[in-house]
Amino acid sequence: MKHYNSNSDPHSPFYLKEYETDYYTNTIYGYYIHPLWDFIGSETLYIKILYTNYQQGVVVIELFGEWNDTLHNDIMYLKREIVDRLLPYEITKFILIGENIFNFHGSDDCYYEEWFDDVEDGWIAALNFRDFVIEEMEHFNIDNYINFGGSLNIENWRTMPPLRLCQLVNERITYRLGSSHL
Repeated sequence: MKHYNSNSDPHSPFYLKEYETDYYTNTIYGYYIHPLWDFIGSETLYIKILYTNYQQGVVVIELFGEWNDTLHNDIMYLKREIVDRLLPYEITKFILIGENIFNFHGSDDCYYEEWFDDVEDGWIAALNFRDFVIEEMEHFNIDNYINFGGSLNIENWRTMPPLRLCQLVNERITYRLGSSHL
């Protein structure tokens, strides 16, 4: 966490949160998860804000667990507890890292549409989501709002400096969209 620490950022939803790494209390389906994953209100979806750059208007969020809109309305929690709290600080580019999303259960796309409208000059990119998760998201038309697959599968993202990752994703998204955003 040498580049960013969400509990030290006064604009972060996790500002001043204290992490107790000796005790595991959060669970997904009865399995304990590491205490550094942040609870957003969902029983099955946890996150880490890995990096935020307010000058560039970009945030990198890693996701963990099951994204379940059917039973738990996880998109509502992500949108209301995280996205809506970052939007006032002109964050309009969202990078979601989904290699630790093990299932997706969709519902309607209202929150995705609202989020997409909120970032009209930005974008939402999903990196490294599993193929079967992408297929399920496509089934619920989430691909109308979130960019994923293809060039957004970036294997070595963990070894990149955060700003370089953001620039690379921006290059790939703007190539898809045909304009410059970062």
